Amino acid sequence: MDTLKQLKDELTQEYKTTKQFFDIYPEDKGEYKPHEKSMAINHLVTHIAEIFGWAGFMLNSSELDFADSSMQPKLLTTRQEILETFENNFQQSIKALENATEDDLTPYWALKHAGHELAKWTKYGAIRHSLDQITHHRAQLGVYYRLNDIELPGSYGPTADNENF
Repeated sequence: MDTLKQLKDELTQEYKTTKQFFDIYPEDKGEYKPHEKSMAINHLVTHIAEIFGWAGFMLNSSELDFADSSMQPKLLTTRQEILETFENNFQQSIKALENATEDDLTPYWALKHAGHELAKWTKYGAIRHSLDQITHHRAQLGVYYRLNDIELPGSYGPTADNENF
């Protein structure tokens, strides 16, 4: 089984689907949030764009400790910033997957805060988790779009706005 090819293919498909959502990002609604406990739409798209770099980061590290990391989330506010960050992160992860071996997927990768382990997976499991995060957060973005009367592109099939999936 070529696990790396499967991960690369899945990341590429998620990229193509997510790009349709980012291409229609409503810059004038960046502060919109459907509920006071929800994140604003610009924070949500920033997070999604950053997730596309996780596979590359995970393959080239053993952990992320939030307390000790120089990795700080940005806040992207324009469609251009979103698309550029998204593209760069996607390309970084694809390159890392192309340069990896199947054995590179077996070591463990951990998420920590001040040394306290929050989660731990094999690198394969961590990358799978990141792919799940893309799907999860893109679905949230679809709800935000729907609540703002923005026509939805299809993700895994047609939508009420796009029957020709």
